[in-house]
Amino acid sequence: QVRLVESGGRLVQAGGPLRLSCAASGSIVSISSMNWYRQAPGLQRELVANITSDGSTNYADSVKGRFTISRDHARNTVYLQMNSLKVEDTAVYYCNTYWKLRHYWGQGTRVTVSS
Repeated sequence: QVRLVESGGRLVQAGGPLRLSCAASGSIVSISSMNWYRQAPGLQRELVANITSDGSTNYADSVKGRFTISRDHARNTVYLQMNSLKVEDTAVYYCNTYWKLRHYWGQGTRVTVSS
């Protein structure tokens, strides 16, 4: 069973930086793609960033150039560095992976960006 635990979400002022962490069980971060999703109130969950096992990254257009996803293999942790935050970035952010025919999700960490 893959366990994902997000942390780092908080209230932050627009324009500021924030780093989210996702601690995973085992070595899943090294052997599987990892994703960050977010869900704002009343909206559908959307993929914002992913990183593959070989290190390739992809970003949603809305966050490209502002967010960076990365991994720490030793800590089995994936990060989302968010810069130049906007009010519209306000959402619950979820760590996700797909392993052996199942999706795994963390509990989410809430990011609130104030103007």
